[in-house]
Amino acid sequence: MLKLSLEAIEVVDAIARHGSFAAAATRLNKVPSTISYAVGKLEEQLGMLLFERNGPRVTLTAAGEEMLKEGRWLLSAASDLESRMRQIATGFESELRLVHDSLIPTQALIGDVRAFEDLRCGTRLRIGCEALTGTWEALREGRADIVIAAGEGPAGGGYQATQVGSLEFAFCVAPTHPLTRIGRALQRGDLLEHNAIVVGDSARTLSDRTVGLLAGQPRITVPSMVAKIACQLEGLGHGYLPRACIALELARGTLVELPTEEPRPPEAFWLAWKTGAKGQALRWWRERLNRALVPALLPRSMWVQ
Repeated sequence: MLKLSLEAIEVVDAIARHGSFAAAATRLNKVPSTISYAVGKLEEQLGMLLFERNGPRVTLTAAGEEMLKEGRWLLSAASDLESRMRQIATGFESELRLVHDSLIPTQALIGDVRAFEDLRCGTRLRIGCEALTGTWEALREGRADIVIAAGEGPAGGGYQATQVGSLEFAFCVAPTHPLTRIGRALQRGDLLEHNAIVVGDSARTLSDRTVGLLAGQPRITVPSMVAKIACQLEGLGHGYLPRACIALELARGTLVELPTEEPRPPEAFWLAWKTGAKGQALRWWRERLNRALVPALLPRSMWVQ
C-alpha cells in the first residue's frame, strides 16, 4: 500500500509554503497538533525526515524537497481531474479557447469575460489573438473553440459561422505625407511610390491574406493594428484604417483621410465554431457574442495603450 496520500502531500505543501505547522494549520483549517501528528506519522511510515525543526520554524529536508517536486504536480493533476469530472457532470467544458482577430482589442471583451466568470462554472477561459487568416486557421486546426474572425472563412467547411457586423475603413496618412499634396483621388501609381503599412497575417499553414495591398507595393509589415496606426501617425507610410478606431485622430488632424479610386469595401466579421461542437461554455459564448459586435467593440478608449 502506498504510504503517500494526496492529503499528506497537501499538508507538507502547506507547511513548506507557510513556514510553520501553526501557519499551515490555519491555512488548512486544522489545529496545529493535528498537523504535527500527521507529519510525524508520515515521516515514521516513510522512514525519513521531511522537515528540519528549528523551534516553531521548519524547513524542508532534501527528501522533502524531492517529494514536493512531484507532489505539487500530483495535487494540480488531481485538482484538474476533479474539476473535469464536475464539469462533465454539469455539461461545462474544462477549458474554452476564444480567439479574436487583432482588429478587435481584447479589452473590448472584458465585460463578457466578467459575466462569464460570474457564472462560476469551473471552465477555464483562454483568450488568444490572431491576424487575418490566422484566426480562421486557429479554429480549423483545433487551437480555438470559438473565434471572432475577419473576412470569409476557408473552403472545406467543418464549421458554422454567423456574421456579427462589418467595419468601415478610411485611407489615411499623416498630414506631412507627400500623398496629401496630390489633390485628387489617389491612383495605383500614386500608392506604389510610397510605403504601405500592413498588418502581417498570422496564418501558419493556410495561405496568408493581404488586404488593400498592390502587387510590387513597398511595405512595412507590423504585428498589429495598434502598430499600424502608430506608424501611419508618424508618417512612415499609408494604408486603410478602421474608421471607428481613428475618429479622434481624424478630428484632430493628426491623420488625414484621402480619397482613392479603388476604396476598400467594409470588412465582414464572423462568429464561428466547429460543426457539432457541444458544451455549455461554448453555448454561452455563442449566445453572448451573437449580436452586432462590430464596430460596437471598437470604441477609441479600447485602443489606448
